[in-house]
Amino acid sequence: MLQVIQYQKDGQMLVEELPAPACIEGGILVRNVCSLISAGTEKTSVTNTQSNMLERAKKQPKEVKMVMDLVKKEGLASTVQKVLSKLDSYKTLGYSTAGVVLESRCTEFTPGDLVACAGAGFAVHAEIITVPRNLAVKIPEGVSFEEASYATLGSIALQGVRQADLRLGENVAVIGLGLLGQITVQLLKASGCRVAGLDINESLFAKAKSYGCDETFASSKESTKSLMAFTNGMGFDAVIITASTGSNEPIELAIDIARKKSRVVVVGGIAMNLPRSPFYEKELDITISCSYGPGRYDANYEERGHDYPVGYVRWTENRNLQSILDLVSQGKLDVKSLTTHRFEIKDAVDAYGLITGKVNEPYLGIVLNYPERAESTRRTIEVKTTNNKIDKLKIAFIGAGSFAQSNLLPPLKDCGVEFIGVTTSTSVNALTAAKKFGFKLSGTDSTEMINNAEVNGVFCASRHDTHAQFVLDAVKSGKPIFVEKPLCVNLEQQAEIDEAVAKHSGRVMVGFNRRFSKPFRDISDFYKSRTEPMVISYRVNAGMPPVTSWPFQPEQGGGRIIGEGCHFIDTMAYLTGAVPVRVYAESISSQNLQTFNHDNVCITVKFSDGSVGTLQYVANGDSSQPKEYCEVYCESSSAVMNNFESVEFFRAGKKSKKTYNGKKGHNEEVAATVEAMRNGTQMPIEYDVIRAVTLATFAAIESIKCGEAVGV
Repeated sequence: MLQVIQYQKDGQMLVEELPAPACIEGGILVRNVCSLISAGTEKTSVTNTQSNMLERAKKQPKEVKMVMDLVKKEGLASTVQKVLSKLDSYKTLGYSTAGVVLESRCTEFTPGDLVACAGAGFAVHAEIITVPRNLAVKIPEGVSFEEASYATLGSIALQGVRQADLRLGENVAVIGLGLLGQITVQLLKASGCRVAGLDINESLFAKAKSYGCDETFASSKESTKSLMAFTNGMGFDAVIITASTGSNEPIELAIDIARKKSRVVVVGGIAMNLPRSPFYEKELDITISCSYGPGRYDANYEERGHDYPVGYVRWTENRNLQSILDLVSQGKLDVKSLTTHRFEIKDAVDAYGLITGKVNEPYLGIVLNYPERAESTRRTIEVKTTNNKIDKLKIAFIGAGSFAQSNLLPPLKDCGVEFIGVTTSTSVNALTAAKKFGFKLSGTDSTEMINNAEVNGVFCASRHDTHAQFVLDAVKSGKPIFVEKPLCVNLEQQAEIDEAVAKHSGRVMVGFNRRFSKPFRDISDFYKSRTEPMVISYRVNAGMPPVTSWPFQPEQGGGRIIGEGCHFIDTMAYLTGAVPVRVYAESISSQNLQTFNHDNVCITVKFSDGSVGTLQYVANGDSSQPKEYCEVYCESSSAVMNNFESVEFFRAGKKSKKTYNGKKGHNEEVAATVEAMRNGTQMPIEYDVIRAVTLATFAAIESIKCGEAVGV
């Protein structure tokens, strides 16, 4: 399929042939007929990426802070590698489309339905898209695909009007008469309001007046007296800002012209350095409208399809989308006349020339059209690369996200394997990995790629809940597989894998990389002659992502004890040379809804050789503290590992210290796995150890629930 993408490093716009996505569970697969370019939002996104690095840093202080925090936690080398990997990738564009349902995995839609779709990352500029149920609505009879492609932008305007809480006959000022402002004017007139339109571009005034705008004014303080006269000196009952600018002028002007105790609603992206005195004196309500309505940025609503009851939330983003299409159907909202330019998808780069200023021509609505092509639904495509065939180990790589591109694919490429195909859930990520690392094929159907006749080895770094299925696919097809941790996320999956490994002599390796790192290899060597059990204390300052993130969803990630705790239990298994036999765990008990209790846990593990390990995994620490710290005690000797940067050794009253580069063993892990795959020998970690470590994480969850030690 054809899709619009932008290269992150230099901002180049491209229309590329990509593999079509698979239909997501609880959603629909849609063939786009039209999509709308959001001139304001997409212009900002595109031009920011086209800026040089210094300009980008100035515009994105939040991202710069995140990078600096990552340096403190994981070190400079690791952070630089992650940033460079992020830049050497492509991003998608678009969030408002209309098309025909090809496949449905929900009860609300059936193949053949005509739908309008919303959502960045979902309703993108591509021939084929997959969208969750709550981000799609059916198109009413008589509404064209082009008109329906305005539904998302219309919902943004509608949510701004709803936030203004208007009454019939009230005076409203709209600052910014671009595409969003023109729709806002129409919605206000349909609501019975008197509307004044403001913009710095007077060429937009005629269009606003054609939609019923009562008066238009230059957007500047010089217009204040005329604006106040429009309201008979009272000031505006509401001001809606739809402009997009880095200037503080719109908010200052809004405060000047608003009446006492009125409402200012910010819909567009503007500076908001609020002057206290006039804001205080007028007691204004200033509200930022959240995109297209309640549900936006809520993963439970948008991605998992959990709707809000209509009795409690009348206008969700889905119901706003439907409302806009109903207004179009009834002739109360005219979006058709907003379209000034139409391009076929293959010519989309020319469309972006308009909004970035490369083409000096006035515009409002820019619509992309998608002529039907038989080849648009292919889920695997060939990629033009410079890959060289070096040996006979031919790899399929499943799930090439940022972690894989930073930590697994570079060392895998250095091992001289032949890259056959790469798959991800999103087409653009598959293209990024294919072009960057030289894969012959990119796709979205992982089972098909694993079963490709050329492939004789599989690496998998997909989402945690998919690991088990891809391990089973590889084992049953007789192909060795490396799967990033965890092996699986529940006992049922573990049982299936156990059965398949036994039946097919499966060869499975899990990405427990820390045992391959130089610091832990040196600690193991330090204790190579021991005969007594060890006591190990491992502290992980993991940090706290949002509780709505997928690792916290039991059906997706299994939680971080299963998804990440396995790393550290395996490291203890490596140092002891034994397997876990019993686990006791306790987590904190917080009432804070933003705290995930199982992310703040102490886990004690008894090993088969008599050793004891304690894992202190916390998410409530400070981000400036290094992430990992491990102490090992045995036979009057001690070793202390500090975040893979140093190890202190204590023995016979003497102390020595070694320093390291902060790397965590990914290169060595990949090299050892490739060697085992090539030679047909045992994987670097025995399956019985992998299995015991995985079961220990399940036991930790069970122990927290029952309050008792649980056998492995």
